[in-house]
Amino acid sequence: MNEPVPLLTARDLVKAHGRTPALRGASLRLHAGEILAVTGASGSGKSTLLHCLAGIVRPDAGSVTYDGQRLEDLSEKRLSELRRTEFGVVFQFGQLIPELTALDNVALPLLLAGTGRARARDLAAEWLERFGVRGQGDSRPGELSGGQAQRVALARALVTGPRVVFADEPTGALDSLSAEQVMTALVRTARRSGTAVLLITHDAQVAAYADREVQLRDGAVAALGVTA
Repeated sequence: MNEPVPLLTARDLVKAHGRTPALRGASLRLHAGEILAVTGASGSGKSTLLHCLAGIVRPDAGSVTYDGQRLEDLSEKRLSELRRTEFGVVFQFGQLIPELTALDNVALPLLLAGTGRARARDLAAEWLERFGVRGQGDSRPGELSGGQAQRVALARALVTGPRVVFADEPTGALDSLSAEQVMTALVRTARRSGTAVLLITHDAQVAAYADREVQLRDGAVAALGVTA
């Protein structure tokens, strides 16, 4: 029986920051609906890998293919469109816009995609409800706890119905209880919607939520699970 075609594939990625190599031939596969944890020590290239996979930065060599499209062949306009509609990104510190309320932070990707304001705010409220923070909809990021802010960030990443969510150390700034709440909410929502999740983490307890784990060592993927 043939293996399903991966939704996202990285092959032999090489990326350096100045003279410092970050990726040295990293390869992996992510299938639709799969939760994949990428682990490794600080400085192993995890965040750089995520940025390449999400089209935020271009690799120096190698290729990233998403749904049959080589990201290296796409224009910046098309990459931005993918990040607005088919990709969702969550960072360690949420990166919410401090001047906007939680509700407006979640509605923003919809507004950028052309959804009407009333509809965008209604959908944002629904997603805040799913993550248990609807009562904080009128609060600004500075008024939220770390766990609340990260759940708002997850709602923002998922509100457009992306096919892939890239989560870069989403619990790294949280206490253990908040981390458990955030991961439970993320996994439950991803399973319900069939969203693939690429999870960057150094925490073994967080990686345990994934279907599969690969490990980055010195910029390359070690032999934990299928690598490509």
